[in-house]
Amino acid sequence: MIAASPNLSPALSRQRRSAFTLLEVLVVVAILVVLASVASIAVFRYLEEAKNDKATLDMQAMEKAYKSLVLKSGGEVNQSNFQIDMLIPYFDSGANALKDPWGNMYQYRFGQSEGGEERIQFFTMSKKGEEIHWPRQ
Repeated sequence: MIAASPNLSPALSRQRRSAFTLLEVLVVVAILVVLASVASIAVFRYLEEAKNDKATLDMQAMEKAYKSLVLKSGGEVNQSNFQIDMLIPYFDSGANALKDPWGNMYQYRFGQSEGGEERIQFFTMSKKGEEIHWPRQ
């Protein structure tokens, strides 16, 4: 039998410690998974807020397009004969401009402003079921 010399023992242990153990790797992976899940929750919340903001901006543009349509028609377009499809020529993206970020068509209704004027209001439903409308009241 060959006896191990005391000088080889530290060298062998150094070679064995140069790699990570399975337990160390699993701990690091678990920490990364927890961090990724926390980050993804925040990212999805910001994405939903961004979709809500995009819907509001889309409806602002639709209100401007409606006002332009009424001016160009000399007042012939009003509550009784307006169709949302009349706004398509005012948008470069065509009919897609009439869809909200969730893929549904924007809706509209007419009402009275504080000054008693006829006013159009555009609205849609968010993924959470909340109504998003423009102009805000």
